[in-house]
Amino acid sequence: MNLTWIDWGIVLAVFAFIIAVVVISKPLMRSVSDFLAAGRTGGRYLISLSQGTASLGAITIVGMLEMNYIAGFNMRWWEMVMAVVVVGISVSGWVLYRFRQTRALTMAQFFEIRYSRSFRIFAGTMAFLSGIINFGIFPAVSARFFIYFCGLPQTIDLLGLHVSTFALIMIVILWIPLYFVFSGGQIAVMITDFVQGIFVNAVFIVIVVVLMLKVDWGQIFQALSQAPANASLVNPFHTGSTKDYNFWYFFIGMIGVIYGKLSWQGTQAYNASAKSAHEAKMGDVLANWRGIPQWGLFLVFVPIVAYTFWHGPAFTAAAASVRPVLDGLASDALRSQLTVPIALTKLLPVGLMGAFAAVMLAAAIGCNETYLHSWGSIFIQDVVMPLRKKPFAPEQHLKALKLSILAVAAFSFVFSLLFQQSEYIFLFFAITGAIFAGGSGAVIIGGLYWKRGTTAAAWSAMIVGSVVAVGGIAVKQLVPGFPVNGQMFWGLAMAGSSVVYVAVSLLTGGQKTFDMDKMLHRGKYLVREEYTVVDTVPVKGWKVLGMGREFTRWDKVIYVATYAWTASWVVVFVAGTVLNLTREVSTAAWLGFWRTYTMIFLAVSVFVIVWFSIGGIINLKEMVRTLKVMKRDHSDHGFIERDRG
Repeated sequence: MNLTWIDWGIVLAVFAFIIAVVVISKPLMRSVSDFLAAGRTGGRYLISLSQGTASLGAITIVGMLEMNYIAGFNMRWWEMVMAVVVVGISVSGWVLYRFRQTRALTMAQFFEIRYSRSFRIFAGTMAFLSGIINFGIFPAVSARFFIYFCGLPQTIDLLGLHVSTFALIMIVILWIPLYFVFSGGQIAVMITDFVQGIFVNAVFIVIVVVLMLKVDWGQIFQALSQAPANASLVNPFHTGSTKDYNFWYFFIGMIGVIYGKLSWQGTQAYNASAKSAHEAKMGDVLANWRGIPQWGLFLVFVPIVAYTFWHGPAFTAAAASVRPVLDGLASDALRSQLTVPIALTKLLPVGLMGAFAAVMLAAAIGCNETYLHSWGSIFIQDVVMPLRKKPFAPEQHLKALKLSILAVAAFSFVFSLLFQQSEYIFLFFAITGAIFAGGSGAVIIGGLYWKRGTTAAAWSAMIVGSVVAVGGIAVKQLVPGFPVNGQMFWGLAMAGSSVVYVAVSLLTGGQKTFDMDKMLHRGKYLVREEYTVVDTVPVKGWKVLGMGREFTRWDKVIYVATYAWTASWVVVFVAGTVLNLTREVSTAAWLGFWRTYTMIFLAVSVFVIVWFSIGGIINLKEMVRTLKVMKRDHSDHGFIERDRG
């Protein structure tokens, strides 16, 4: 057992607090739209931080630790360029703004509005299948982390029976989110994700500071210098031999950021939960800051320290004491997933061990409740309900949603018990996610921005993307060591579906165009209660990167700060690239750069945590106050009365 009674006390205290939050929020849920989209009452900070926590599940933390243990600091270098794309997408409101304007509760509901009911059912089915397969390994990865990090036995005696600890933990981390979702739907999900997000970020900062004090940069340099010359962990220009997580992984990922905006439906409820399209866009802009403590600091620095632990001479004895645990794991995939967590059992002190275990529990709960809610809701909203001639009654609707969510939990439990994972976590995500996301990006972008996109094109693009992705899964399972990985199959799916969407639209569209103003509630179709200031003409071209009349002074400050922060790192990237292409830069110089980078991100992370906590608490109070007095529209349930074919 690696945790002391102090550590277990911290875990239980955090768990008890989260349960209390759910109990308090339970009376706020009074309608189907409350269950599905929190009554569309979310403010920017609440949306941003909650959605960030939902995306940062225990499996994501394990996957990022695994990736950065292999790639080192290099991932952050190439992401400096990707940040330009991400900021451009967020400040322009790319896809997100227009989707929120449609007032659709799910992406496939938008597909029915834009294309046809039959396509909604098809796309909803694809999203559901892609999602539950992808979600299928979540409980397994989380359970293995807790077993090896906490030092739990493989079986425990329960009423005289030898019960698998692995199965028992999976039941717990699925049952708790089920209780949360059943209690308050998206309202409970959003509030618990927000509370957990504050706690997670605070613990991340403390862990980074403690590890900085325990492992000095001289020890880090000594360990990282041992990496092969063409697989450097600090010099991104010497990574030619790095397998999988190389330049092409990040390049395809950058294209995917543009193409795949809102394609992945794991956190789909957040796409509809903002109180206006402008708040949704501002929440997306704030995501550029929200990720700094997590993606920019903790998930980069901790794997570097773990690498130092396993390879540095100062930790030889400590590493040897836990090496048998790592070597005793059944497969290379498991050893890869648990290399960093096992190192942390020797690096973290009492108290912080418990805090990190609590972080992982909170992350598992936050992600699982969001994914259970998403996939269960999509099945009812976009597969079952469109087949009906009339909508569900409210109570019947909520019951159907909960039964569907329960079925998703049961499936993921069985899948985790039986499936033998052979890919890195993020490569598995890429290939399973592409079943839907491979083709849906073209369908979403074309539907929101091109009035000549056709239903036939939507069908064609979705089928092509799905076939490429499913073919990738089959090849990877049947041909061990196949050179094309999951990320590359995703890239092929994106390219193929985009070409097909444009070509088929041009061939089948003729002169017919779609009424975009009606779909986006613009002009005479405007929903005025969602807007304080409205431009009479939709913003187009480069103007989408600017600040319109709906922007407050503080909105403008956030935009300018976001531009300045991103531009600063682009300057660093350009200068560093020119320098490395014109001369040889030493490993010591690169490590000095990454040390400065880490200290800057640490300082900014502290500011971000305080800033988002204050803003989120204000948003939370506003949401609770609104939900207490808001008149519910029980016809807002996602059913479209007129069959579009």
